[in-house]
Amino acid sequence: MAEGINELYEQGLQKYQAGEPLEDLIAYFKDLSDRAPKDSAIWCSLAWLYLLSDKPNAALKAAQKSVKFDKQAPQARINLALALLETGKTGVREQIEATQEIIGLSSQLREEIIANLDDGLARKPNWKAVNRVKNWL
Repeated sequence: MAEGINELYEQGLQKYQAGEPLEDLIAYFKDLSDRAPKDSAIWCSLAWLYLLSDKPNAALKAAQKSVKFDKQAPQARINLALALLETGKTGVREQIEATQEIIGLSSQLREEIIANLDDGLARKPNWKAVNRVKNWL
């Protein structure tokens, strides 16, 4: 990421933590993705926002781009698994297994993934796909 994009990305994460409306955040991150179209973290965040907004098809496209640009990003793979579950598509197991392999190397990564899933459940209680993924991990 270019330095300016990096700062804008961090500002977007702060807006998310502050509880800004999902639609505003989606517009913000879509703008960032236009500015940095090959940035996996931006696509990963956008996929997560689409998942929280019950837009699984948009989430699937964003998650696929995120994984395409960084195959080693566990959250990108989790988002892809969630989007696949939400859209009824196949390939979930592949994403879960790849994530397990990546986070098996780092307890810190595992803790971050679980914290992100817990955040998703706090924002969207009874999210079945997240509960399933948590159980698999």
